[in-house]
Amino acid sequence: MDPSKSPKALRASNPTDVHRSDEYKVVLQTLKERVAQAQLAALKAVNKELIGLYWDIGHIIVEQQDALGWGENMAVIGQLAHDLQSEFPGVRGFSTRNLRYMRSFYLTYKDQPNLQALLANLSWTHHIVILVCKSPQEQEFYLKMAAKHGWSYRVLSHQVDSKAYERWLLNQTNFDATLAGQSDRYRGQAKLAGAR
Repeated sequence: MDPSKSPKALRASNPTDVHRSDEYKVVLQTLKERVAQAQLAALKAVNKELIGLYWDIGHIIVEQQDALGWGENMAVIGQLAHDLQSEFPGVRGFSTRNLRYMRSFYLTYKDQPNLQALLANLSWTHHIVILVCKSPQEQEFYLKMAAKHGWSYRVLSHQVDSKAYERWLLNQTNFDATLAGQSDRYRGQAKLAGAR
């Protein structure tokens, strides 16, 4: 093969066409994927730190309410919010409402170590949706399902609003266990009868 006709020699002779080559496109795609991976890893690290910070703030508020005799005095939380906003101007997340959510977040999960490992997998907005759920079982259901299925905040909010947990509870049966000793013929007939 003539060395002047190799792909490298042709690209060197016309550098403006390099971006049209297949090799260039592969390199560009590789770089785009690597940048996207780094962005996702950075986002996850930031989210983990933010959830950890909010956990710590909630813990400190609860601890100090008990230790200093503040009790359920929410005026103290309002003052903390004001002072934090003054100290960190332009930093969002230190409103009175959000500090109350942080307190509730800590109180909700402090005695549930099995769920604490999942907390960093979801964004703060996910947790705010889950915190309004009535029971610990319902909160656990949505926490696990959102993490398992990668639900966005909007999907999670829709699932909570449409009462997915209640629907899931209603669909729990002992049908297969009850018919475990029965032949396949009877089991099939029973399923058909139940489908009508």
